[in-house]
Amino acid sequence: MTEEFYRIRRLPPYVFAEVNAMKAAARARGEDIIDLGMGNPDGAPAQHIIDKLTEVANDPNAHRYSASKGIKGLRKAQAAYYARRFNVDLDPDTEVVVTLGSKEGLANLAQAITAPGDVVLAPNPSYPIHTFGFIIAGAAIRSIPAAPGPDFFKRLHYSMAYSVPKPKVLVMGYPSNPTAYVADLDFYKEVVAFAKKHDLWVISDLAYAEIYFGNEPTPSILEVPGAKDVAVEFTSMSKTYSMAGWRMGFAVGNQTLIDALTRVKSYLDYGAFTPIQAAAVAALNGPQDNVDANRQLYKSRRDVMVESFGRAGWDIPPPAASMFAWAPIPEAFKEMGAMEFSKKLLAEAQVAVAPGVGFGEEGEGYVRLAMVENEQRLRQAARNVKKFMTKYG
Repeated sequence: MTEEFYRIRRLPPYVFAEVNAMKAAARARGEDIIDLGMGNPDGAPAQHIIDKLTEVANDPNAHRYSASKGIKGLRKAQAAYYARRFNVDLDPDTEVVVTLGSKEGLANLAQAITAPGDVVLAPNPSYPIHTFGFIIAGAAIRSIPAAPGPDFFKRLHYSMAYSVPKPKVLVMGYPSNPTAYVADLDFYKEVVAFAKKHDLWVISDLAYAEIYFGNEPTPSILEVPGAKDVAVEFTSMSKTYSMAGWRMGFAVGNQTLIDALTRVKSYLDYGAFTPIQAAAVAALNGPQDNVDANRQLYKSRRDVMVESFGRAGWDIPPPAASMFAWAPIPEAFKEMGAMEFSKKLLAEAQVAVAPGVGFGEEGEGYVRLAMVENEQRLRQAARNVKKFMTKYG
């Protein structure tokens, strides 16, 4: 009996596994590890969201199977969010589907629309599901720059001209994970025009839509007139409402893509637990003070991280959005690479970070720091880093 499964063969060893194993072993020895590696929010949802979860969970009828597509009230709430936030009209019946987090949604959409051998354009470095969701589905990946600039479109044109077969899907996400790049509406207009010209589906990951630090809110690609002809967009409640463990996300936009995702999901799940969906309705329709508070929280942590790590000797470019900082490896350690530097930092400074190479080969030379510890812990991490840097001169 063969143990060489086709899809498993296409997956390399998980880059973060070694660092995660070291982190677990250090904690088992009683070491105080400051974990800036995983983007795992440390806060809790607002009380009215938790109260709605409890209220509905107390209803005996709420424990049956739910709807794979999501309950009608939640799809309407997501459509209302897009209307007030982006001035985008969505039909909750045909242009919105609820997903078990954006990661599940992206992976299932890849299964729905990808045939073995299809070519998919994805940023490098990028959140792993942007590439591996399609790799698992049998696609070939062509890398494009993560930064939304001239090189991005230069590579798009190059890929369309020289890839065989021609690319079928373009994946992107802004504010991006891990790089924290942001895109403006003019960029999205050019993407939509390119996609229409080249018969290209566009998948936009907008999971960090509400974590921006400038005066201008993050735009949606669906704000571009005609974008729904080619694009679908994923959002998540994980970071916006501190609901990561609740696994609640959405796909909205192009009806053909939404239909395909809905059909695949109908074979794979019965939807999220109904009380969670009801609580998500309360989150979207209720007071948004907690969203503003989370935005300010991450901005404050960003400022503390940049300032304290800078004084420790590690200059970290301040991210314009997201809950991550994308930091070049300090000059004295560059030759060892992102993986070895991350292991050394964990072993000697008790600070865990994510090696940039885990997000694609273009991430070599960088590490990602998640702003998921409070300000006191961030300053402690900086003190540990300073001792570490001083040790090596």
